[in-house]
Amino acid sequence: METGPMETGTHKGVTMETGPGKRLHWRRTQIPFRVVTAHTDRASCCKFCFNDCRFLTCSFDGRVILWDLLTGTTVSEFGLQSTPLTECCISPDNQRLFTSSWDKSLKAWDVETGKVLWSVAHSRPLTCCDVSFDGKFVVTGTDIENGVYIRDSESGAPIANLQDQHRSTVTSCRFSPDGQRVASGSCDRTARIWDVSAHRTTMTLKKHTNVVSDCCFSQMGNVLCTASWDKTMMVWDLATGEFRSRGPKSLTHGHEGCISSCALSSDAALIVAGSYDQTISVWDTAGLYLKLVLKDSTVRLWDIENIDQVPAVKAEWKAHGEKVLQCAHCGKPFSCCHEDNSEFVTLCVFCRLSASPWTSHLTLTTLPSLSAPAPPRPAPPPPASHHGSRQGHTAH
Repeated sequence: METGPMETGTHKGVTMETGPGKRLHWRRTQIPFRVVTAHTDRASCCKFCFNDCRFLTCSFDGRVILWDLLTGTTVSEFGLQSTPLTECCISPDNQRLFTSSWDKSLKAWDVETGKVLWSVAHSRPLTCCDVSFDGKFVVTGTDIENGVYIRDSESGAPIANLQDQHRSTVTSCRFSPDGQRVASGSCDRTARIWDVSAHRTTMTLKKHTNVVSDCCFSQMGNVLCTASWDKTMMVWDLATGEFRSRGPKSLTHGHEGCISSCALSSDAALIVAGSYDQTISVWDTAGLYLKLVLKDSTVRLWDIENIDQVPAVKAEWKAHGEKVLQCAHCGKPFSCCHEDNSEFVTLCVFCRLSASPWTSHLTLTTLPSLSAPAPPRPAPPPPASHHGSRQGHTAH
């Protein structure tokens, strides 16, 4: 299959104000993007890897493609099967790739050679998969059986079968950063937290009024975000359990269609959600408001690093009680809640993400210079000879 030349440019993103008695006001902004195309059917998953210099996409066309982020070209291709792939994930060392499929199989691939390391057949279609942060385990969710299965990532040997909890299809499953818990979402409108060692549910989260389509942990593991077909997202503080008495924090009025996916930034300052209304929304978790909506129907890579310099976003700061600070490291403006102590919040979200999540509170003197040459990254594996490379557009 041939692909066209890489497309770059800016796109008319959309922000909107919501609230009691307010009309929706759509304001146009210019957000840089790049587009890559190679799949012949809809993409079901997109994951960054190799220190964010590459990314993976999988599709209902039965293929997984590894892309080079800077050039937009394909590095390797895996799969070449006719059955739709529901999700893909890659081990932290970027050596093994895992895929779940409607053909009921969970497969592990060698990223360098493109060969299948092992394949396990389940009795029902697989809807999702995830690999633990230490790379030792892989988890999958199933349709019909409504179960969650944990396997050894090296051999595919079964570790735990977590069943008889969800009453309908498992739509998503995610390991906590410490690997001790698994979160799962389901068509039964609930999300559950599983204790991996005890093989049982420790929390059942019930607030959504429709399918829980996705879930994700914060990098510290103390916060869980759930997305739903009820067009809302909910943020659950697992450390304090505050949701038991006051309910979770709810993010609403961001989408006209069902929300299909969600992701938290490493410092939990931003939430990004994708929707069947063909938009992507970016949320501020501290102020619980919508910062920006990116509208499109293709797979794209969006550059949101300068989001806080967009005039429409600045207007949202004031409307939601935000104050504007200047980053002590890069000098760019960023928003901060009035309740936050600015004495400790001195870095924008991108500079905080550049540091370790354990040291994101540190100031300029403790961070490596962003203007200095970046340390060499581990050399990515050479593409397998039988995969080939293609010129593409950028993916969303």
